[in-house]
Amino acid sequence: MQDSSTPQPVRDGGFHRSIGLFSGTAINMTQMCGIGPFITIPIMVAAMGGPQAVVGWIAGAILAMADGLVWAELGAAMPGSGGTYVYLREAFQYRSGKLMPFLFIWTMLLAIPLLMSTGIIGMVEYLQFFFPGLGWWAVHLMSLAATALVTWMLYRRIESVRAITIALWIIMLVSVVGVAAAGFSHFHADYAFAYPPGAFGSRFFMGLGAGLVIGIYDYLGYNTTAYIGDELRDPGRTMPGSIIVSVIAMMVVYLVLNISVLGVAPWQEIAQSKSVASLVVEQSWGHLAAAVMTVLIIVTAFASVFTGLLGGSRVPFQAAHEKVFLSVFGRLHAKHGFPHVALLTMGVVTAIGTFFDLGEVINMLLAATIIVQSVAQIAALVVLRRRQPGLARPYKQWLYPVPCVIALLGWIYVYVSASTASLILSGLWILAGIVVFAIWARANRSWPFAPVEIREAYLGEP
Repeated sequence: MQDSSTPQPVRDGGFHRSIGLFSGTAINMTQMCGIGPFITIPIMVAAMGGPQAVVGWIAGAILAMADGLVWAELGAAMPGSGGTYVYLREAFQYRSGKLMPFLFIWTMLLAIPLLMSTGIIGMVEYLQFFFPGLGWWAVHLMSLAATALVTWMLYRRIESVRAITIALWIIMLVSVVGVAAAGFSHFHADYAFAYPPGAFGSRFFMGLGAGLVIGIYDYLGYNTTAYIGDELRDPGRTMPGSIIVSVIAMMVVYLVLNISVLGVAPWQEIAQSKSVASLVVEQSWGHLAAAVMTVLIIVTAFASVFTGLLGGSRVPFQAAHEKVFLSVFGRLHAKHGFPHVALLTMGVVTAIGTFFDLGEVINMLLAATIIVQSVAQIAALVVLRRRQPGLARPYKQWLYPVPCVIALLGWIYVYVSASTASLILSGLWILAGIVVFAIWARANRSWPFAPVEIREAYLGEP
């Protein structure tokens, strides 16, 4: 019998299963808490109309937990690199061939860069702490310059981002602890719990949808370990454990951070702030401390965009390499050997996204992914239980199908709560993807222009 603590090689010998529960949880939490809460607290408070905004983060945690249990079962059963792409490929191959994984990758060409756009927007908002009164052109030129700098830095072979990831995690922790400590050092309960009249009335439920959109955005990343399944030790334990612990831990972090911020100034002032962390630290510890904290948050934002685009550009490359997506995205740079077409495409979309309002960008990226990722994965879990009953499932969803139902209802609620513009634009993007798929499928003699090809890659594996 092998020692369970010894890293186990994956079936193809390409990776070693060296990531355990603690490191997996740390990876998830690092991805969950970049600059997100520092730019969304004002939006959440404005959407919910007061300190009752804390409910938005609790609702987001419930949805993240329910959806995380979907990821946990699928990821533990199919612990390969690719996450959703793998699950949709396996579940929907019987009826619709490569359509669903194709649409997922197509949507990621939009969603991943839009997620990076939120980091750029947040970074520029905090830069205005040092350069107040910037006009529209100055703000967007800075956004374009930051996007171009990230893309240029990535336009080369990068062997490892371990040092960057560790640095990002440390800076993130310092930023969160620093802002929370500053808030509680000058805490006023009459600010933090000054609920306006009718705070939990009809307006509360009207604002909860918008609050849940922001809340679930801040939890994005709880599924990161599912994308590195080839490197998890004991996936049946590490996958669900890292998801559950990271969601609970980040809910506590967000609640503490939110309450500490609300205790520094009236919620109306918090709701209008463009750099709320700087505001809190400056009012508590002075301008110099606020300047230091602002620099840390700017670095966090830049590093998160850097690592996000680095990993994101590999998603369409992998699919194209497996002949499930447009072949142009499978090309590597002739000299440095990185997927330059995907990187440049995502860099351009990121730059375009910076011209939109932060809330609209968040609405757009969620609306684009809910149908072809979140809802599709719930369907994939159900389909695979029926189609592949013999699939080894080291973890089975607790109380199935209750988490699936909660996640489905939650995602539908988020979807219908998104802005009309984001629903229209994301819908048009998906329709365009279906058209592109039809052209691609005809050229490659794939379904629906040929019989489906069934390859149950994980069935029968231990």
